[in-house]
Amino acid sequence: MISPCIHYYNSPMRKSFQAVLLFAIILIVLSSCTMRSSNVAILWTDRPEFAFYVEFFNASQDRYKIEVQYSEFPARRLTDSGTENPDIVVASWLNSTANRSMFRPLDRLFRRDGLDRSSFYSELLLQGRVDGRQHLLPVNFNIPAMIFKREFGQPPSNLFLIEMPEIRERGRAHNTVSNGAYTHMGFSPSANTEFLYISATLFGVSFHEPAAESAGRGSSPGVDPIIWDNDALERSIRYIQEWIIEANTSIQAEDDFVYTYFYDPPDRLVNSGRILYFYMDSARFFTLPEERRANLDFRWIGSNESIPLDEGNVFFGIHRRTRSRRAVEAFAIWFFNIETQWLILEARRNLRLNETSFGIAGGFSSMKTVTMHVFPSYYPDLIGHMPPEDFLAPAQTLPRNWIALKERVILPYLRERIRHSGTGEVRSLERRINDWHRLNRD
Repeated sequence: MISPCIHYYNSPMRKSFQAVLLFAIILIVLSSCTMRSSNVAILWTDRPEFAFYVEFFNASQDRYKIEVQYSEFPARRLTDSGTENPDIVVASWLNSTANRSMFRPLDRLFRRDGLDRSSFYSELLLQGRVDGRQHLLPVNFNIPAMIFKREFGQPPSNLFLIEMPEIRERGRAHNTVSNGAYTHMGFSPSANTEFLYISATLFGVSFHEPAAESAGRGSSPGVDPIIWDNDALERSIRYIQEWIIEANTSIQAEDDFVYTYFYDPPDRLVNSGRILYFYMDSARFFTLPEERRANLDFRWIGSNESIPLDEGNVFFGIHRRTRSRRAVEAFAIWFFNIETQWLILEARRNLRLNETSFGIAGGFSSMKTVTMHVFPSYYPDLIGHMPPEDFLAPAQTLPRNWIALKERVILPYLRERIRHSGTGEVRSLERRINDWHRLNRD
């Protein structure tokens, strides 16, 4: 007589059950091989310095692990179809309309034992707010500066900033002509196209994305739109054109001077007295070798107690689809901590990393205490030079493709316009932007 149990194990129902069980076990094994732990988080960044910070974090505790993936343009990579989502993104242009909805609100980080809103520069923090909630945290910022020789002549009239009329007049007084050609030129606006952009910013051109519900000047369907104040742009161009003629005779005279003498780095031309002023931002100035900075001083470029910040400041965001919430929040609380950033700056100095990169991820820290009180210990030139918080004016929200648009369209346009007296002689900026978008659609 056959046992009922033996009959059960050989029944079609049992075989079906065994097949389902085997399939489930295979799925579990495969999942354990392919799914990473929730204590491990992936960080995308365009700042190589974050590899160092992450290594520091991973070594400081053994509960969580952050893995870094470098990407040249994380803001654009986020919208690529088929790309696996990161847990953290640290990069520029994250607050663009195309990207900011991809990040989860961070307000829970500002709890009793977490982050303190008052420790951040308030205007920088506002850049990361969307519909009243904090979706991004500012990491750093940079400031445009005018450098000059420390012992040369009378220092600028303001302790923190220098305005364009003062640069113009003192630059003209420095000029020397021999045999019909300039041998010394205080400042030549055309020598640095980035300065032309700073001038436009100070005149209120205000390049920015339009409100989400509206279309703006320079936009085309299906592309990142951009708008600006065209009247302010024309005023800034006329100002530079008049400056060149009144202070330095002509654009050709500036070109000849630059061609003759600018084979040396600008800081050496300033140190030698060949020129009085030269524009560079804070990140570039503070990575000059110390021996080349020793005799140089600087003032931030501004107007009416307002200093425009570089538009490429870095943001920190947590992807809305993160699977490692505890790990990413632990890293955020660790990184945005005064003591942590002090330790980072100390380690950087010991490893001589200050020679290749400035401050926190290439800029001043977004945390006020770190920038105002810790940075001067590592960059003594900052003593007495950091402006009050209300002097700092961050850029408005810009599209994720801003850096390419600026370098390939806006700066060439400014360079060309200062060489022509009439607007009709140069293809309009609006048309250039539309043409560029048409050739560079995603």
